[in-house]
Amino acid sequence: MLRFGLFGTGHWAAQTHAAALEAHPGAKLVGVWGRDPVKAAVLGQRYGIPAFDDVDALIEQVDAVAVALPPDVQAEIAVRAATAGRHLLLDKPLALTVSDADRLVAAAERSGVASVVFFTNRFRPNIARFVADTAAVGGWQGARATSFASIFQPGNPYSGSAWRRDRGGLWDLGPHALSIILPVLGPVTEVAALDGPRHTAHLLLKHGAEATSTVSLTLDAPPAAAGYELVFHGENGIASVPQGETTSVEALMAAIDQLLAEVGSGVRDQQCDVRFGRDVVAVLDAAETARNQGRTVTLPG
Repeated sequence: MLRFGLFGTGHWAAQTHAAALEAHPGAKLVGVWGRDPVKAAVLGQRYGIPAFDDVDALIEQVDAVAVALPPDVQAEIAVRAATAGRHLLLDKPLALTVSDADRLVAAAERSGVASVVFFTNRFRPNIARFVADTAAVGGWQGARATSFASIFQPGNPYSGSAWRRDRGGLWDLGPHALSIILPVLGPVTEVAALDGPRHTAHLLLKHGAEATSTVSLTLDAPPAAAGYELVFHGENGIASVPQGETTSVEALMAAIDQLLAEVGSGVRDQQCDVRFGRDVVAVLDAAETARNQGRTVTLPG
């Protein structure tokens, strides 16, 4: 039984992280910390666990941390947890800068802790099978992804998210698209980007020597235009990513399975660990630079 401390008290923390940890037979939720002590107390009462007012005090009491906080806050807490030898169940994006992501990777590698970054669709079984099968087939020349959300509507639980409003779809939705594109087409070597209406980010990515992908992202689409599509094309025709068949709570429980397996075996899986999370941040950061400076950005080797 792995003892978890939950960091975060917002909608995602309460409805997904806490629910999954409470339901998982191999996990024990033992405490919560939040930037708002009142919300932490309410969430603690809901799950019958203490609310902590000190980050390190909660880290000291657990074997692993589950973090559902803005990426910059997450990165700092995760470094402290990894340094203390606690395993990591983190959200995407890993951080908001490559330097913070690098610090976290270094801390995890020094301590040898297991890490899983929760790219939701990668932990839905039918999509995980699609990614594995599509990558194995090979011969893909590119991909096209469109992810249009409309979160700034009355009643949306994420409408008040300051980091999402500031960073937009590139940083919130981009990790989901990249988590599926990168395993199939390979690492990104060049990035170009343009802004579109309603805070839309349009990316053109080069993978290796030949493959390319295009990605369009916004959190502020007209409600009637909201939708998601990701399609690969190549020598074998067209392959569309299926709709997920499980809830976010069930997907997070699968991510917890992965973390528990790594802790138990001592084997570290790199598919969705902090190193993969860092690579995603590097692409997002390059896209930010490309759109701000109007140039193509080349990523190192």
